[in-house]
Amino acid sequence: MCAPLFQRESFGQTTRPRPLTPSRSDAGKISLTSLDEKLLDDIERRAFQFFWEQSDPKTGLAKDRNLANSADDPRDIASIAATGFGLTALAIADKRGWMKSDALAERVRNTLRFLLNTAQQQRGFLYHFMHAPTGERAFNSEISTIDTSLLLCGALTCREYFDDKEIRSLATQLYERVDWPWFLNGGAALSMGWKPESGFLAQRWDHYCELMMIYLLGLGSPTHPLLASTWDAWSRPMMDYQGLKYIAWHDPLFVHQYSHAWFDFRNKRDAYVDYFENSVTATHAHKLFCLSLASQFPDYTEALWGITASDSAHGYTAWGGPPSQGKIDGSVVPCAAGGSVVFLPVDTMRVLHTMRDKFADRAWTRYGLVDAFNPLTNWYNPDVLGIDLGIMMLMAENARTGFVWETLMRDTDAQRGMTRAGFQPDTPLIPAPQQRL
Repeated sequence: MCAPLFQRESFGQTTRPRPLTPSRSDAGKISLTSLDEKLLDDIERRAFQFFWEQSDPKTGLAKDRNLANSADDPRDIASIAATGFGLTALAIADKRGWMKSDALAERVRNTLRFLLNTAQQQRGFLYHFMHAPTGERAFNSEISTIDTSLLLCGALTCREYFDDKEIRSLATQLYERVDWPWFLNGGAALSMGWKPESGFLAQRWDHYCELMMIYLLGLGSPTHPLLASTWDAWSRPMMDYQGLKYIAWHDPLFVHQYSHAWFDFRNKRDAYVDYFENSVTATHAHKLFCLSLASQFPDYTEALWGITASDSAHGYTAWGGPPSQGKIDGSVVPCAAGGSVVFLPVDTMRVLHTMRDKFADRAWTRYGLVDAFNPLTNWYNPDVLGIDLGIMMLMAENARTGFVWETLMRDTDAQRGMTRAGFQPDTPLIPAPQQRL
């Protein structure tokens, strides 16, 4: 295990119940203790170390997964989604002064050059998985709308942040070549993917999930925009769990996180809902769901809960709830809490402190927390996943400073997308800050 970047401090625990209210301050910022700040800083630094060490320096493609405690892992499969998180990580690292700006900007340029000029693509959309050194398609994977969108969010963040003419030009070309209407394939909602062997996938982005970023990017495009009506083409089914009502489908918790990593939905609403508050409620419901399983899995407590799509002892699985999804076995997934820290800060920070302090010997590694672990069976995943480290890093930074939100929301195209989707200011009564008990 690598040496910690700071000395761990104890985190007091209590059996007193926690209020189920958002812990934003009256100014709309998140209240964090000094211990919280230290832990989130360490999580971010270690995640950045992953993206720096495990992205090919020539192509910029970030690995899909790597050994959690080793910089030397011969696997070379990259994820275009992880690369989008990695581009954003470079901007965060520059903002925080973790590395010389010239080196960070050069990595951004290398990545964008490769993606624009060399990586295999179809009408601007990129393959889900590629070989990091070459950019060649891997696993017979699909050209992916969601994974391309995650990449573009990172590219646009760098375009807005770095004062560099080439970065801005490359990111603009990368974004403006994407032919969004092509992926409608004659339907009202976007297809999830395309393969050269078989054409468009039958599945469409037609119900609420992580899809918001896809449509917002398409609506904001200055060259190949989607019609504004596509924002209404996907359903918003209502969930009712223990009296909590929110828009959701039968999907893992990450669907309530990913679009929120870049787009700032706070105090805004479209014709349907305030999506930030919707994710707050969804996170409450997920916590209560995990606690409802405590009789089966006694490790699920106020201080340790959270499962979402991740590795498991039996392979990658999309698990979570409510309702129960996958073969839940008592495992916990750090990015369930870490990716939701902006929604339920006190409760999720308590989980992150517990994971780092109580399970440090096995779960805390060179690149931060392992992807998943099970205290009941003593199983600890040897790997970390780029997208799971990425969502934790971006949400940690948003919780601390709002940097990623503020950077992307300065982008003219991102603003256009939200305007065309019909977002208007929402001024609900902001709950009082959640008190530490």
